[in-house]
Amino acid sequence: MRLADLRGRSVAIWGTGREGRAAVTAIAKHEPSRLIAVDDSANYLSVEWTDDLARLAPLAGGEHAFAALASAEIVVRSPGVPQTHPYLQELRSRGITVTGGSALWMADNAARTVGVTGSKGKSTTSSLISHLLAAVGRPNAYGGNIGIPLLDIAPAELYVLELSSYQCADLTDSPRVAVVTSLFPEHLDAHGGEREYYRDKLNLLQHRPELIVVNGADQRLRDEVRGVTDASGYPPVPAAAEDSRFRIEDGTVFCSDDELFPRDVLGLKGKHNERNLCVALAVLDGMGIDVVGSREVLEEAVRSFRGLPHRLTEIEDGSGLTFVDDTLSTSPYSAMHAIEAYEGRPLTVLVGGNDRGLDYAPLRDFLESRQLTVIGMPDSGPRILSVLEGVPGVRALPSEDLFDAVRLAREVTPAGGVVLLSPAAPSYGRFRNFEHRSEAFVQAIQDTAK
Repeated sequence: MRLADLRGRSVAIWGTGREGRAAVTAIAKHEPSRLIAVDDSANYLSVEWTDDLARLAPLAGGEHAFAALASAEIVVRSPGVPQTHPYLQELRSRGITVTGGSALWMADNAARTVGVTGSKGKSTTSSLISHLLAAVGRPNAYGGNIGIPLLDIAPAELYVLELSSYQCADLTDSPRVAVVTSLFPEHLDAHGGEREYYRDKLNLLQHRPELIVVNGADQRLRDEVRGVTDASGYPPVPAAAEDSRFRIEDGTVFCSDDELFPRDVLGLKGKHNERNLCVALAVLDGMGIDVVGSREVLEEAVRSFRGLPHRLTEIEDGSGLTFVDDTLSTSPYSAMHAIEAYEGRPLTVLVGGNDRGLDYAPLRDFLESRQLTVIGMPDSGPRILSVLEGVPGVRALPSEDLFDAVRLAREVTPAGGVVLLSPAAPSYGRFRNFEHRSEAFVQAIQDTAK
């Protein structure tokens, strides 16, 4: 379904955040017969919905929310509306089309789009692809799951997008180039379970993309995409595996048998970022760019690439300890990647946040052969520590809050060691968002300094 298909139709916009506001503005231009906005949250009366928004789409909420949705021919849901919402099944059972703003945008722009998703690595990989394309003379607009709704993105000849599982779920068109960086259980509460999450995430690949690139070192991902093909019938291109065209061996980045440049050109730590680089290079190669012939330009571009905030961001401290902000870590798998990046140094990891009932057994298995200190913070910290109980090399310590965890980390981390905030849980509950948690971490570092 395209935006133009909404002309003369009755449309309800479900959600009043940035995505919902962008949808109202974009859809109103196509003259639906009726356009209404719906906020089913408990605090809908506090939503500021005035001026042009109120004129284009009156707001319904409270006891009128479901009736407003059910009276529409088409419901455009914001990504924040979970697949498990009780209204969704009822709406679909009534034959009402439910779509999203990202799906409407993609229907018109898929042929000019590189779409990147993944349980971890999608932000770094998509921004790296955008950066490298610009370096070789392919200017592009970068957007998606980074705060700019697709319906608000400026026109461009080429787009590189980071796409969340929520955005992928509604797609009926795949981007020209579809990329998956990793796959592990995430956001299960919003999708309804592990299988449902994989289904929604990998929906990015289901609608005849011209090229599919995946992280070939992720065995779960390779298993899940087995049998998936692109528009020409070819299977996904696996990057970063030992037998991949793009891989890293002995500190060198390879394209088949050609050496491109040293791995250390990439300033980002961790093997997961090495894999992200290989995936990005495979995308350029698949788009027809002569990667070997452009190796010098690409080397300089990789050298100049800076990681994203709150992902393994090192913070200066006069004590000799290295404090690391990895507050975007919201799962045991992302914490494992972060821990791996600091192997060989004394390490204290701060874990815990909003408890979504994730299974931390994989973290326990990962730590069985390692030695480090783990400090648990509310709310999920105590449960994580209980899972790690009895792991030989793990010293597990509880804390009252983030400040107390930083204070304790200073006491127990040897000189020259690393204090890593990689919570393996979301920030919500005790913090407004991950930025707020990061600010609190920096403040705690300053306040506990001697």
